Order: sequence, then C-alpha cells, then structure tokens
Amino acid sequence: MRPSILDPLFAPVTTLEGIGNKVAILLGNLLGNSGELNVPRVSALAFHLPHSLIDRRSRPGIAFAGGGIVTLALYIDRHQPTPRGQPRVPYRVFGHDETGEISLTFFRAKGNWLENALPVGERVIVSGRVEWFNGRASMVHPDYMVLESKSHELPLVEPIYGLTAGLSSKVLRKAVTQSVERVPEMPEWIDPTLLAREQFPPFKQALETLHNPDSEADLALDTLPRQRLAYDELLAGQLALALVRKTMKRSAGRKLAGDNTINQRVLEAFHYPLTGAQKRSIDEIKKDMASVERMLRLLQGDVGSGKTIVALCALSTAVEAGTQGALMAPTEVLARQHFATIKPIAERAGLRVDLLTGREKGVVRRDMLAALAAGELDILIGTHAIFQEGVVFKDLGLAVVDEQHRFGVHQRLLLASKGQATDMLVMTATPIPRTLVLTHYGDMDVSRLHEKPVGRKPIKTVALPLGRIEEITTRMGDAIKEGQKIYWICPLVEENDDLDLTSVQQRHKELSSRFGSNVGLVHGQMKGAEKDAAMAAFKSGDTRILVATTVIEVGVDVPDATIIVIEHAERFGLSQLHQLRGRVGRGDQDSSCLLLYKDPLGETSRARLEVMRQTEDGFRIAEEDLQLRGEGEVLGTRQSGMAGFRLARMEAHGHLLEIARDDARLIIHNDPKLETQRGQALRTLLYLFERDSAIRLLQAG
Repeated sequence: MRPSILDPLFAPVTTLEGIGNKVAILLGNLLGNSGELNVPRVSALAFHLPHSLIDRRSRPGIAFAGGGIVTLALYIDRHQPTPRGQPRVPYRVFGHDETGEISLTFFRAKGNWLENALPVGERVIVSGRVEWFNGRASMVHPDYMVLESKSHELPLVEPIYGLTAGLSSKVLRKAVTQSVERVPEMPEWIDPTLLAREQFPPFKQALETLHNPDSEADLALDTLPRQRLAYDELLAGQLALALVRKTMKRSAGRKLAGDNTINQRVLEAFHYPLTGAQKRSIDEIKKDMASVERMLRLLQGDVGSGKTIVALCALSTAVEAGTQGALMAPTEVLARQHFATIKPIAERAGLRVDLLTGREKGVVRRDMLAALAAGELDILIGTHAIFQEGVVFKDLGLAVVDEQHRFGVHQRLLLASKGQATDMLVMTATPIPRTLVLTHYGDMDVSRLHEKPVGRKPIKTVALPLGRIEEITTRMGDAIKEGQKIYWICPLVEENDDLDLTSVQQRHKELSSRFGSNVGLVHGQMKGAEKDAAMAAFKSGDTRILVATTVIEVGVDVPDATIIVIEHAERFGLSQLHQLRGRVGRGDQDSSCLLLYKDPLGETSRARLEVMRQTEDGFRIAEEDLQLRGEGEVLGTRQSGMAGFRLARMEAHGHLLEIARDDARLIIHNDPKLETQRGQALRTLLYLFERDSAIRLLQAG
C-alpha cells in the first residue's frame, strides 16, 4: 500500500484549482501521463523545476530603461483607442513618471478592459520590456499591470518554467504553486551522518527553495537544495536496482557448465586470435553461468571490439550444458547481421542456428517453432518476435540481448521468462559512461571490451565544410577505381521544407547521376527485402557507394568498406558519430571518416567534431558526450521512453551516484525488508519516485 502521506501528490492535476480536462491534456504533453486517469499527478508538477527567472526588481525610471525587463510606476495620462474599422492599428495608453513619457501598446485589445486596468489619473505599476523608437519609449503588451494600491500582487522575481504549445506561463505557474503547497513534511530517509556532512536541507524546504529563487545562482545544479533532491532521486533508483538484483540473484539459478568441446570448435572456426579483454570476458561469463545464482551481466564493447564472438562462446556454453540459447536484437537489419556472422561459425562447430523476425511466416515459421520446442534448434537469433506468445523453447538456458538500451527492462524480463531461471547477458556497442552504467544497469555485473581485435588500423578522421563537397565527390571517383567501398550518411530520408538539410533520397539521386549503378540506397522506410538486397549488393561489390540514414549505425559489417562520409555531422551526437565511424576500419586496409558540417558551427558542435578528430576511444567519447548533452540523449532514453531523471543530472550529480549506490547496498544488507524506522521512510521515497515495483519485489520474497 502506498503511504497515505503521499495521497495529495498522487492525486490527478485536475484536483488543482483552475485545471480542467483541457489544461490537464496540455500538462500531459509537457510532463507525461503517469497518473491512473491518464493525466499527470500533482507530484509531476511539483518536480517540474524552473530553468531561469525574470527579475522585476529593477526600477530605473522611463528615461533610464534599457532593453531588459523593467518595472515602472506611472501616472496614466490618456487613452488612444484603435480607430473604428482599422483593427491593425494598436490601442495606445500614454503615461509618465518623473523622468519621461511612455506609450503602452496593445494589439487587438478590448478598450473597456484597458480603461478599467489603466484608469486615467491613477498611479499604476507596469512591468515588461521597454523599446525605443525615434527617442520615444514604448512597452508592447506589458507582462503585468496593477494599481499601485495592489502592487503586492506583482511577482518581483518570477521563475520561468518549460512550456508546451497552448499552455500559458501564468496557468502553469499557478498550478505549480498549488502542487508545491500540497507537498507534506516527509519522514527523513537520508542517512543522518550523510545529511549532516552534506548539509542538505529537508525535502520540502529544498523543493520550496527551488520554486522560489531569488537569483539565477539559486537555480544552479550545484546548490544544496538541488543536490538534495538529486540525491533523493538517485537513492530511489539505486535502492530499486539493489532490490531487483537481490531478487534476481535469490531466484534459484542453475549451473550451466560444459566440457568446453563446442566452445573450442567455435574458436577454431572463428580463425582469429582473441584479445585479452575477450578472453577475460568469456571467463567471467562462464564463471557466472557455472554458479547456482542467475547470471545478469552487461557486456560493454566499443565499436568493432568483438562482442559477437564473446556472445557465441556464451551461447555455446549453454548448449554444452544441455540447454538452448537466444540472441535478441532491436532491428531486423541487426538481427540478420548477427545471423550472417554467427551461422557459418556455429555450423562449423556443429551448432543448429535459425533466425526469427516478423518476416518469417507460414510453413517456414511453423517448422522452425516446432524444431525449437522439440529441442532440435540450439540457438535462435531474432528481433522482439522471439518473445511473442507462440515461441516456445524446450529449455532456454541463456538469453543474450543486444543494444539493451533500445529495449525496456520488462522486455528483457519477458525474454528471460521463456525459460526456467534463464541466465541473461546484455550487450551494448554504445560505450556508456560509468555513472550511467550504475544508473541504468546497476543490477548487473559488467564486463568491458576495451581492446580492438588484432590487425585493426586507426581511422583517419577529418572535418570539412559542406562547401567542399565537389572536391570530395571527385576524390570518391578515384577511390572507386581503386576498388574501395564508401558509405554516405544523411540525417533525413525525405526533403523537409523546415530543415535546410540534404535528404538521403536527394543525395542518392545526385550521386547516381555521377556514378550510375555504383550507388545503392538504404533507409528505415524501405521494406525489409529491399534493405537486404541493397546491403547484399554493397557487400558483394555490385554497388560501391551506399547512401544511407543511421539505419546502418549499429552492427552492419562490410570489412572492405574503407570510407564513410557523414553529411551534416553537426546534427549528430558524439556517440552516434562514433558508432557510424565504426562501420569502416573493420578490415586490414587504411580507412577514413569525413565529417561534413555546415558553417557557422555552434560551440557544442565544434567541440563534438574536435573530440572525434582527437580520439577513437569510445569510452572517452561517451564521457565527453555526457558532458555535452546530458544522460537522456546519450542513452537514447528520450526516444525509447526508458526512465530518465527529473531532478538529477548525471553531468552535475554523478558524484552523488556512487554515494547512493553504496548507501543502497548497505540498506539492503542491514534492513533487507525495509522494516526499521528509516526503512519505512525509504518505502515512502520509492513510492514518491514511482519505483514502487521494487516494493512489490520486497513483498514477493
């Protein structure tokens, strides 16, 4: 049961004064719909912090008003209404103070309302931005107008919140104020020693301070109130992960150990020596699988570090132990890529492998599923189609999930539920900063592949302005004559009038007019068979240039592709640029990456391209990306709907994460069922930050 102290915060926003269904829908667009009635909860408003403020304390007088926001005390002299039949002419109200005169200008205003708001002969307080035309001062649509007798109604320091189309700042501010008033005095869940050391204010006081800033400095990420709330959110996340981990570990696993015969045959069929990091990761995985506890491990590898062979060794260990294995990828392109890589090695090692995506239908699908259920298939590779209802394994021992951050945790658990106490190996080709590994994968052990396979050469990376595109296409002609293959990446599929960018279709058309049938095309809106055909033509050399969107970002392997051109590189994040660059340099030839940018470059874009020129270390690039963009974009959580943070920012609060993780582990050790006084307070914290699924785990076991 949710603690009753939280009831005011878990009520729908429609319980606030002035919030009807229409405004609730707009708030849902802004905050997300987390409540039971598909509208936001009051807590979502309370956690919607201001990003800046307007200071109305400056009262310079009309003559000394510059371009910023000012507050003026005026005597109203006269009204000049809009002439009849000329609605485009503004309504003007003239006033003065001791230093000069000003006109207050209104478009499409109602005269009666203005006469009441700004009565002639009265002294009023107005606030807004002053503009000067031919030596005359004007204020268009003042933000505030009040009689001097009601000047206390004017907010001198006004917090500014993120908005959405159709929602006015006044309505939002009124709703936020009400939501903060509903926040109760919370029981203290932070460890007393830590609380004293960090000098954190109480939870409610911290929230009130942030919603009522006195200066821009009060909104900084490093203030004590903001750090307090960030720590609360991080502690809730780490405690929930610790409970998940404890439950997963406690749920009976089984020993999956083999005699190494199939494993050895896999490595012989692979033909390449393993790196030290690959050997170490395989040993860690085998040790986990041989334990009676269920394996839950993250395999992090930079672009081209050789995760697939590590995964295949893990899958072959599961088969040696008499069970089956599954490998799930987020896209059909990547699933087919894995299948193409794994199948020849697996078959030489005597393993039976098949592929299941949405495209396999009819008799083919029926026969495959029958073989799977009968145990005649050792390894199934596929997309999310793998965990659909009709897919039954005889005995699933190991599930491998690739590019985990594109799947929700519930999908990961769905796949694991296909077997009894299934071991789980999660892979990502996106190097993730340490803080984000702790945040989003804190329930897992981690193996890192930080070495490139033997023989891989460095990729030469240069940044060039788009103005040099003619020179680049000329050099491409020479490269094609030498037998090289080239990727050309564009950010859009089709032309878009709102964006001044070249689309993949337009670029394909232009390059085809120059290089004829040498140019292929791949993008996400094409049918699966068309994409496969385009990729196959590029691999075989029938086409020499592949114009594509980021659909080829992950996992596509054409070892003799040596050049990649990324158009409008300033539009991509660092980690994405790094992933794209990793499509070349996969063989033993020299490779190049050309980053084409449009001038002028912003500061962040310039920094991004500079990092790409300096290093190929994906882990360093991931850390830089975190600093430049924040954790939501780095992990793709803004797009995938995975839980990000409302109050914590990893680039500013990463140091608090380590403390939260250690505290969570200590809590679980000392008070595993959260029964002490602090334990009860921590239950409130978990509910407050909507981590209550962890409470259910607590009750389950």
